[in-house]
Amino acid sequence: MLEIEIKAVLVDPGSMKELLGQMGAVAEPILQETDYYYQHPSRDFGQTHEALRLRITNGQCRITYKGPRMAGTAKIRFEAETEIGDYETMKSILERLDFRHVGVVEKERAVFYLEGATVCLDDVVGLGTFIELEKMGEDKEVIEQEILALAGKLGIKAFEPRTYLAMILSK
Repeated sequence: MLEIEIKAVLVDPGSMKELLGQMGAVAEPILQETDYYYQHPSRDFGQTHEALRLRITNGQCRITYKGPRMAGTAKIRFEAETEIGDYETMKSILERLDFRHVGVVEKERAVFYLEGATVCLDDVVGLGTFIELEKMGEDKEVIEQEILALAGKLGIKAFEPRTYLAMILSK
């Protein structure tokens, strides 16, 4: 499955929430997310643009692998994700396999669903507020155009290509 997403700095979250409501977006409860990123023992994910993440969301843990970026205006990558039972156990497994912890991203996330896309308003500790538009699927060209069209409707013109982790590590 491919993840196709764009991200942008969000100056006025209140106005964006209002616009999303006017457009008929369906809101979910606010999430508290903490993402722990790991480095492969024999390949540099910073160079390959891959990611291995353990995410704790409101007490539940998931592991996610994101593959290298593909060409496009949006960020397009293979993504595989599944729930895991216990963060500490998974962390121990990764460390015993010589995966190294490289960074943490903490955020409060407001999730909306609009036109088949997931729209997230993220307040990221140490970085500020962002909007992400994301769809999953296999037809990257069609989905990318849908995401870009939705971004236009929301008034998003300038995209942030870096991941939250890259932004945090560059500080």
